[in-house]
Amino acid sequence: MKQYTINELQEFVSAEIALVRKRLQQNSPSALYIPIDYSLEMGGKRIRPLLLLISYNLFSDKIEMALPVAAAIEVFHNFTLLHDDIMDKAEVRRNRPTVHKKFSENNAILSGDVMAFLSYRYLLETALKKQHAILALFTQTAIEVCEGQQLDMDFENRIDVTESEYLEMIKLKTAVLLACSLKAGALAAEADDETAGLLYDFGLNLGLAFQLQDDLLDSFGDPAVFGKKIGGDIGANKKTFLLIKALEKADEPTKSTLMKWLKTDSAEEEKVKAVLEIYKQLNIQAITQLKIDEYFKNCSDILNTLKIEAAKTENLRAISNIMLNRVF
Repeated sequence: MKQYTINELQEFVSAEIALVRKRLQQNSPSALYIPIDYSLEMGGKRIRPLLLLISYNLFSDKIEMALPVAAAIEVFHNFTLLHDDIMDKAEVRRNRPTVHKKFSENNAILSGDVMAFLSYRYLLETALKKQHAILALFTQTAIEVCEGQQLDMDFENRIDVTESEYLEMIKLKTAVLLACSLKAGALAAEADDETAGLLYDFGLNLGLAFQLQDDLLDSFGDPAVFGKKIGGDIGANKKTFLLIKALEKADEPTKSTLMKWLKTDSAEEEKVKAVLEIYKQLNIQAITQLKIDEYFKNCSDILNTLKIEAAKTENLRAISNIMLNRVF
C-alpha cells in the first residue's frame, strides 16, 4: 500500500476543492454562489480534509474514494466560518475581508446555509460501506459545533466562566470537527471501531491544543502570519483561556483593573495594550503553553497505543507538529 506524503495529500485536497469551486461557479443565482467561491478561494490551511486523508491513508491508498468526504468536511468548516464571522463581527479572515464585509450579512447567512447542505450532498455521493456511520458522525458533529458556538455566545454575558466550562466549549466548537475528520477518514477506509475511536480521541486533544494556541496567537502572535488582527479577542471581551486564567491568578487590584477594561467598549487599542500588559505580568502566555503541551502529550500517547506500524503514523505526528508550531 502506498503511503502518500503530506504534500501529496495536500495536492489531492487542493484539486478536489478546485473541482468543487468549478462546479459551483456554474450554478445560479450567482449572488448565492459567488460568496461561497470567495470563501473557498481564500484557501487557508485545509487542515481538516488533510487530516481526513492522512487518517484514510493509514488503511488504504485509494484516495479518490475519500475525496467527497474531505470536500464535505472543508465546505462545512467554511460554512461555520461565514456564520461565526457575522456573530463575532469579524472584519478580516486570512488577511482578506470576511464574506459579510465583502458582500453583505444576508449573503453570508444564505450562502453559508447552502454550504451546510452541500456538505451533506457530497457525503451522499460516496459509495462507501460505512456511509451511514459517517453521516451519523457528521450530523452529531454539526450539532455539537452549533452547541459550542452557542456556549461561546452565552459566555459573552458572563464574567464567571470557569476553565472547565471554557474547555468544554472549545471542545464542541473546534475540537470535535478535527476529531470527526480523523474518525471519518478511518471509517471511509473501513477501519475497526476501536481504532477509529482512538483517532477521534487524538483529534479531540489536537483540537483543544490547536484552539488554545489560537487564543495565544490572538494576543501574542504575528498578525502577518496569524491572518487576523492581534488583540481581537480582548477588544471583543471574548472569554478565552488567557482571560479566565488572568482573572483566576490576579490579585484584587489587578483584577479590578482588568474588570475595568472589560467594561470598556471604546479606546480598543489602549484596552488591548493594557490587558496584554496584565497577561505578561501574570505569566499567562507560559501558563497557556503548559496546557497546550499537556494536550499535545495526550496526542503522542494515543498514537503510541494505535495498533498501526509506527512508520505509518509519521504523517499524523508531522501534521500535529506543524499545527502546534505556528509563529508568535
